[in-house]
Amino acid sequence: MYASLARGVTRRPAIPQAARGFRYDASVHLVLVVLVGLSVVELVVIDVLVHQWLYVRIPLLVLGTWGVVWMLGLLFAHTMRPHTVGPDGIQVRDGLDLDVALSWDDVYSVGPRKRTHPPKSPRVLVLDGLPTLVVSVSDQTNLHVVLEGPTKVLLPGRAPRGGEQSIGAVQLWADDPRDFLAEVRNHI
Repeated sequence: MYASLARGVTRRPAIPQAARGFRYDASVHLVLVVLVGLSVVELVVIDVLVHQWLYVRIPLLVLGTWGVVWMLGLLFAHTMRPHTVGPDGIQVRDGLDLDVALSWDDVYSVGPRKRTHPPKSPRVLVLDGLPTLVVSVSDQTNLHVVLEGPTKVLLPGRAPRGGEQSIGAVQLWADDPRDFLAEVRNHI
């Protein structure tokens, strides 16, 4: 979170050399900005309400400031850590939670495929007969990456939903799928 915050302040997204970044946060960006604003308003209101009680005010100011910094870090984690396509392959990301690198040797095909997934579904689902890593935004994906064969990836958390998983495909959301596919064509 703090690395994403530093990247946001310095305006240096986490994009490898010679690669191109593709954002995926358009549908949640406004919500995150509103939550940051509400965190700031909450900090000010709490300070006004408890300003006469120093022993209450200081801990609440510390907690409130940490909350604002945390929300900014979450916002910047989405904007400064985009999916990337470059000479080394595709890097699939989801804020602070996920960072999966797929080399071009692992990728069989990439194409458009819009799909809506059930809310709160696991990251790895069996779709079209393949264990598929689903990286959705608002429960939707619009790109489908088929892999050459079973590929091991490390997901956050513990088994059965996290840890090392074997996948055969990836479904993800990119705000601009046409540009994403055009960049893939430049490298694949």
